[in-house]
Formats: sequence, C-alpha cells, structure tokens
Amino acid sequence: MKKERRAVQRRISFLAFFMLLGVGLIVCRYAWLQLVQGNSLGERMKAQVGQDYAIQSPRGAIVDRNGREMAVSTMTKSLYIDPSHVENPQEVAANLAPLIGKSEQEILDDIAVGGGFVWVKRRMEQSEYEAVRQLIKEKNYISCMNFREEAKRYYPNDALAANVLGFIGTDDKGLDGVEQALDSLLKGEVKETYITTDQQARPILDSIFSNKRRYMGDACKTVELTIDSGIQFIVEQELDRAIAENNPKAITCVVMDPKNGEILAMASRPSYNPNKFWDYSPELWKNRAVSFIYEPGSTFKSVVAGAALQEKVVSPNQVFVDPGYVMVSGRRIQNWNGESFGTVTFTDVVKQSLNTGFAQVGLRLGAEKLMSYAKAFGFGEPTGVDLPGEESGILFNPEDMRDSDMATTAIGQSIAVTPLQLVTAMSAIANDGVLLKPHIVKSIRNADGSTYEERGKTEVRRVIDSATDKTLMGLLEQVVASGGGAKAQVKGYRIGGKTGTAQKIREDGSGYMDGRYIASFCGFAPVEDPQLVVLVVIDDPGTGNFYGGQIAAPVAGRIFSQLFRHLHIEPSSDPFAGMEPAEKKQPVHKPARPFAGEVPEGKVVVPDFRGKSLREAAGLAADKGLSFQSEGSGYATGQSIEVNTLVDGGTSITVYFEPD
Repeated sequence: MKKERRAVQRRISFLAFFMLLGVGLIVCRYAWLQLVQGNSLGERMKAQVGQDYAIQSPRGAIVDRNGREMAVSTMTKSLYIDPSHVENPQEVAANLAPLIGKSEQEILDDIAVGGGFVWVKRRMEQSEYEAVRQLIKEKNYISCMNFREEAKRYYPNDALAANVLGFIGTDDKGLDGVEQALDSLLKGEVKETYITTDQQARPILDSIFSNKRRYMGDACKTVELTIDSGIQFIVEQELDRAIAENNPKAITCVVMDPKNGEILAMASRPSYNPNKFWDYSPELWKNRAVSFIYEPGSTFKSVVAGAALQEKVVSPNQVFVDPGYVMVSGRRIQNWNGESFGTVTFTDVVKQSLNTGFAQVGLRLGAEKLMSYAKAFGFGEPTGVDLPGEESGILFNPEDMRDSDMATTAIGQSIAVTPLQLVTAMSAIANDGVLLKPHIVKSIRNADGSTYEERGKTEVRRVIDSATDKTLMGLLEQVVASGGGAKAQVKGYRIGGKTGTAQKIREDGSGYMDGRYIASFCGFAPVEDPQLVVLVVIDDPGTGNFYGGQIAAPVAGRIFSQLFRHLHIEPSSDPFAGMEPAEKKQPVHKPARPFAGEVPEGKVVVPDFRGKSLREAAGLAADKGLSFQSEGSGYATGQSIEVNTLVDGGTSITVYFEPD
C-alpha cells in the first residue's frame, strides 16, 4: 500500500510539474507576444481588418449682414484609385471614362502613377457619384477604387459680389477676396479616424454608423460681412445698365455707411462667376475697388477745399478772378471747358469745379499742407480693409514738389488713389470731419454659434474741425443742387458730392492718353443726416461723353434713389416750408456823417455797390483797394459799410446780393 501511495504521489507530482511548466510556457509566450511583439502585431491586425480614414468638415459659410448665404460648402464625393489592386487597367479606364467626363488615357495615366492612392476625380457631381457607385457594385471594383468625402464650395448668387467673395482652390484654400483674406478662419478641418472593414475594404459595424454622423468641424468659422446683398444687387444692376449705356472698359462702385465705416456694397464690372472662376481671365478676378489706382481728378478737390477752409486760406465768399487758364512753372492749367468764368466766389469755384481757382488754392496751401491733409484723409497708405491686394496709392514727397506739382495736385492730378480711399475720405466729410477705418467684416462666429470676434466702428483721426466740415458740406451740396453734379439729384433729398473727370495716364507713365478718361462722382446723402456715401468710377467710357457730371453722376443718382426706398430713408425736410420768407436784415455800419473832402493817403472812400452784378461789384472793390466778400447772388442790394465812408485801404466789405 505504501509503495502504491508513493507511486501515485510521484505521478501526481510529475503531472503538476508538467502542468506548471506548460502554464509557464504559455505565460512566457503571451508575455513575448504582448510585450515584445505587441505593437507590430497590433499594426498588422489593424491593417488587415481596417484602415485609416480622413474625414473633412465643410468650410465655414460667408453671409451678408442680414444672414443671407453668399458662400456655403457641402460635402461631395471624390473618387480615388488604388493602382496596386487594379487587375485590368484598360477595362477600368474604358468603363470609368464616360461616367466622369475624362478620357481613357487620363485614367490610365493616373493608374500608371502606382502606389496605393491616386485621385481620379475630385468633388464629383451627384449624378457622377451615383453612376460610378453603380459601376463599382456591378464590376466589383471595390478593391481598386472608392470614394472620400470632400467639401465643395458653392456661391448661390453666382456673380453677386464675386470680386468681394473671391473663390477657393481644389485643396480648400482661399485664392482671392474674403476667401483668401480669412482663409485660416474659414478653412474646413481634416480629421483622421479609423474604420473597420471587411475583406473587400467595406466599412462594417460601428464604422457604418460613424460615417452617417457627418463631422462638422470644431475650428472653422462663419463670417458675417457688412455687405447688404439687397444693396449689392441694386448697385450691380445699375452698373450693368451703365455698361450698356457708356460701353466703358470697366466701372466700379462702393457704397459705405459714413457713421461706422461699414461697406454696404462693393462691385466691379466686368466681373465673373466664382462657381466657374477658371472660365474667366485672371484680370476679371481683381477687386478694382482696392487694387485699381487712378488720378481722381476733381473728386479730390473736396479734400483740397476742406484743407483750404481749415487753414483759413479761403472763405466761401472770397472772390477769385478766373482768366480761363493760369501758367504755373511753365505749365498751362485751364478749366474743364477752356473758358473764363470771370469774377467768382470760392463757392462758385467749387460748384463749377474751376481748375484755375483750385490751382491758386493749392499754391496758397503749399506742398507740406497739401500732402499733410492728403495723408490725414487716408491717402497714400492702405486702409487696412479685410481684402487682399490693396494698393497704397501714390503721393508726392513735399520736398520734391514744384509749384506746378502743387497746382496739379490741387486739381486731382499727379497723384493716384484707390476707389476705397476716395470713398473713405468722402465718408470723413460726411461724418463731421472724423476719418473712420473702412471694414467689410461685421462679425465672426464659432462653429457652435458663439461669437469669436465683433468688428465695429474704428475711429482713425479727426481731419478737419466740425465747423469747417459743415461749411464744406454746404459747398458740396451746392455742387449737386446747382453745379456740375446736378444729374445726381433725387427729388426731395439733399445730396452733396463732387464730380471728377481725369485723363488716363499711359501705362508706361510717359504722359496722358489722348481721348481716354476716367469719369467719376462721389457723394453723400441726406446732407442733414448722412447715411450713405456712393462712389461711381467709370474707366474709359466708349461713348463721346466722358465728363463725370454727365455719365457718372446719373448712375450715382439712380443708385441713391433706389437705396432711399430700400432703406426707407425719409425725404429731406424743409424747416421753413409754408412760412413767408422773412426780410433779411443786413448789418450796415453807419458813421456819424459821410466823408466829403480830400482823401488822405492810404485811405479809401467806400463806393456805392447797389444795383451792380457780382462781377461789377468785385471789380469796383478791387479798383478801390477793398477786400471784397459777398453773400447771395443776383444784384447788390446792400453793403456792410455805408457809401462815402472813409476807411483804410484793404478794409473788408461785404456786399449783399439778391435775385432780380
């Protein structure tokens, strides 16, 4: 019994030993596979039952100030081929080519690239995707070709605001306009994920459900512009009409709110459709409002007038004698019609846009003041708007200016500006003399709808005093009411502005081109409470008429008229309507008794101006050695110093005029 018990115990011991040895070997093998070879085996397993997959979120939307979509993205299918799994390239190319609009040779070239991944057709239309998907199913091509989702950009309004919006390339990269300027914020995200597949690389289990949950991105933003698509449509409609009427090389318009610097519309013609930008010349992609520089002509005189009034080198009623032309440093500067307007006030100089008067004003201001005010109004440097390709313009170095340069600068020649700079300067005049930074982006929102950034009013500097600005606005209102900008009038509304006609410079800068002009008008309304500033620039009109007052002012007038209705702007009110005009009281200096005797040296006896025209009165004052000021128009009815009064030479006298 004892021997048998010991034999059993030995057998049990041997069995336990071998069992423990087996368990130890298993543990060692498991440890080897898990700890030593775990990573490599895991990768092999992962490659056999699934694959890495990149999913992309849509690009952020661009909307107008009212939330209307101007640029949106949707997810579309893009087709790729795995050349290493293509068994019969000729057959695949023959079957696939007619479905995607490519030649068989192009597809064969793609397959010949080799490797495991080659794009064949990106961002397919839905009909193309359905046809290729059916082909893959019928021919069992799942192992050699498949789809990936990519974002495709759409511009639902086609050409509307195309030069502002820009477009994107095949890799979701903004290539122009707001798309380029804010590409880093708008750009969609690419997220790497892993999907489980079967032997034919088809997603299974949780991958099926995860594919149904489209990735919308965490970082891409929605950009809200200051543009009003309704105003933009009105402007572009009028530009199309102007193109038909004047047959110009190009035309540009900018509409701005002068109180906050918001750009409400910005358009150029000719333009393009960003949905098919590749069908158009790159020249048409440019936004002329920021990338086109030109001599502004007489529209720049509004800035010069503001500088002259601020520096007190002129007053509205100061008299100028216009001979029709002046010679400055050997250069002849004449009026737009080549005629003399005789004796006129500075108000008339502005109303009739007289080059001779502004040339004199430019010389009085001098080079330093001219350039200082030009820069103060925002010329000579980019405005900083969120648009690519903005030009700085061209100004003189004051130290290099001759008298002729001062004279030509004062009439808007010899310098270059962009349309955006000019409309920004006019907005400063309409904003009580305060320059604001123009902006086209109103706000930026995160993917979850929260606010990322708000962009509002940014004050740059005050350029002229409030009192001076009100005087300047009055002068510019006269331009539209009874001067060269009369065709911009809208019945019932007070509009101020300035016309411009500038000869085009040769491309090599060697002089001006004969018969080639840029006509423009820039104005604001209503004068009593400016809410709109409109600039129209017509480049090289093809008709015989090229004056800004004749072809640009009517376009601006039609735009103003439609915008007043669109924005529900009430007509200008007349506070004196229905009242009898009160008799104007004219201040008259009355000495104790009129002078009668010999006139001492250096003294002047005041003559009688009553009944004389403005020109006759100014001439008489000049003959007597008096400084002449006028109020009103027509014929003289009174004067500030009584007839026969003995005064010092150079004494200022104001003569009052009323219509006959």
